Amino acid sequence: MADYQLSPWQFEPGHQMEVAETGELSYLYFPAFRAYPKLRHGFSTRQGGVSEGYLGTMNFSFDRGDDPEHVRENYRRIAAALGVSYDSLTVAKQTHTTNIREITIAERGAGVRFPRPYDNVDGIMTNVPGITLVTYHADCLPVYLYDPAHQAIALLHAGWRGTVDNIVSAGLLKMQKAYGTRASDVIAGIGPGISAACYETSEAVRILFAETFTDRDMEGIFTDPHIGEDGARHWQLDLARANHILLQNAGVQEIFDGGVCTYRNAKRLFSHRAQGVKRGLNAAFLGLPEEGGTR
Repeated sequence: MADYQLSPWQFEPGHQMEVAETGELSYLYFPAFRAYPKLRHGFSTRQGGVSEGYLGTMNFSFDRGDDPEHVRENYRRIAAALGVSYDSLTVAKQTHTTNIREITIAERGAGVRFPRPYDNVDGIMTNVPGITLVTYHADCLPVYLYDPAHQAIALLHAGWRGTVDNIVSAGLLKMQKAYGTRASDVIAGIGPGISAACYETSEAVRILFAETFTDRDMEGIFTDPHIGEDGARHWQLDLARANHILLQNAGVQEIFDGGVCTYRNAKRLFSHRAQGVKRGLNAAFLGLPEEGGTR
């Protein structure tokens, strides 16, 4: 058995995600989201796929040197575990922007079954049953948005750049314009990402955040000032807290914090800070089942 399967999970205090297992495959989910029968969601782990070596075993990117058929098989397996169609999987094309794209039926399957006809997209949304949104992650957070009043969803890739540029507000605004979504109706989940204790950032990054957040908020987002190995001042950045604040400020009332650190769980999840460039990519999934679909 590969060593990444041996370490027990390390959850943050108050975590609101749990682990589901289907044979050898495991994924993370929000128990609270399962109260909504018209929603499918999850976050992959490294367990239960067919990728090999440092990509082992559940890599979802075609751009990391993996055998494409291995990647496709990983998608087939996670789709079956989540109760969605393989054909429904539709992937963002992330470049740390705040660009949000509405996915139509014509783009269903982009990034898995055929090349994506878009670029520079860090958030995707839809209200079409039978589409499952997918974003890639290896320390940056996924933000799940579900509007049960209008049966609309969005999935956002929130690294520090997307957070400081407020991709949360960009996503909610586009949902409002397209579907009539009200932030107060939205159910939000903040998925796995690097925790504050493991995420050292520079004074330059802190200065950028100060343009978006209040002084009071900054006290909780940036902690433990210290001198780094380069002799400069560094801080610990709490990305999850920052995105929670953005969601609250936008008017979202139901927010679930996953409480899963990719770095602490690097033998079960891919983490850029822990593994560097020789790694695969985790994936977040959020979908609306086809009419009559079951979990």
